Amino acid sequence: MSVTRRQFLAATAGACAFTPYSWTSGAEEKAVPRSPNDRWRIGCIGMRYQGSVIAREALPYGDIVAICDVDRHVREQARASFGSTAQIFENYQDLLAKKGIDVVLIGTPDHWHAKMLIDACRAGKDVYCEKPLTLTVAEGQRVCDVVRETSRVVQVGTWQRSDARFRRAVEMVHAGRIGTLRRMVVVMGKNTQGGPFTPQPVPRHFNWDLWQGQTPDVPYLSERSHYTFRWWYEYSGGEMTDTGAHHLDIAQWGAGLQHSGPVEIEGTARFPTVENSFNVAVDYHAKYRYANGVELEVLDSPRGDYNRDGIMFEGDDGRIFVNRGTLAGKPVEDLASRPLRREDFRVYSDDNLDRVERMGKIDAIKNHMGNFFDCTISRKTPISDVISQHRSVNLCHLGNIAMKVGTKLTWNPETEKFVDAPTATKLLKRDQRKGFEIG
Repeated sequence: MSVTRRQFLAATAGACAFTPYSWTSGAEEKAVPRSPNDRWRIGCIGMRYQGSVIAREALPYGDIVAICDVDRHVREQARASFGSTAQIFENYQDLLAKKGIDVVLIGTPDHWHAKMLIDACRAGKDVYCEKPLTLTVAEGQRVCDVVRETSRVVQVGTWQRSDARFRRAVEMVHAGRIGTLRRMVVVMGKNTQGGPFTPQPVPRHFNWDLWQGQTPDVPYLSERSHYTFRWWYEYSGGEMTDTGAHHLDIAQWGAGLQHSGPVEIEGTARFPTVENSFNVAVDYHAKYRYANGVELEVLDSPRGDYNRDGIMFEGDDGRIFVNRGTLAGKPVEDLASRPLRREDFRVYSDDNLDRVERMGKIDAIKNHMGNFFDCTISRKTPISDVISQHRSVNLCHLGNIAMKVGTKLTWNPETEKFVDAPTATKLLKRDQRKGFEIG
């Protein structure tokens, strides 16, 4: 699995496409290895499951020289898993201050993504950051500003863009295989419910204060941290920002609206009221309308024709359904006699045909990581760039806001502001705990 920069360049020449959203000029080259025989020096922040997954998929391109996690057990185990030579840190700021790191991988809970990404860019690092990109709309606006200012290469971990099924579905919609797109339906899944939970002593190996970051300082519950952070609005947004960061991204990408957004949003939900319990919606439903008339509906469980989780694209001439195991519909069946031409691959021009045809989560993450490292050399825009991902996760945030407000909202995608909706406007950002503010 050892690949030198010279071998890598030869294997991937021309693999990244220039788009109007490629901000990097190539003037900043300190994230690229100085010698053709050098490998990238990688720093990893957040090393539980997904953090370890992306670290493993980065190994063909570089060496993990630094590991950070607020849980001492996790960081020590991660160091043992990745060669026992990496320096370990409790605070990510110390990792960013370490000399000799070219690239940073962020695999932390959602409420840390924006600040860590911004700080890493300002430290001169290229970044692969797990999804969802942000906790609020305001965070995304700041992230986009900083990435422009610093000219760093940033890949967001919405790896479904690098899965052959999802990409083929999007390309077929763009190629007119369902006629004019009219409607999209996304089925995600119910939010996990639970509680009340009992406060516990903080484990000695775990820095609870640092884990909380910008969020309110509250008594420690093991159910707040690790994977179950997803079911607390303080740290995440439930399925809307977990699965939604993937599926709503594909929907908006398929609609060709990945750099825009809806003009109307409405949502309904029931919320738990028990203290010290998961507080994401018990049931939820959202609808969006775009300026061109396309509609998007989000369901929390299968119903009627929409009997599986995934994305349904509906047009005048047919429908295409896609999820992590299926690409189906009459237009898909017609590919046998009427295949997509290579020139119809318009959504991202990638000359690596092996990657285009791969599917499945791990292979797609391999594709996604490869695209990121391609672009750290070419200084081009990765397939999951921060502007499109800011716009995609906005759908998640706007849906959650509409559910909380309970009324139809008008949104201006150009200014990224609600129209005459002061209560909803307050929810576009959150108070941040002193010492953890996003600059």
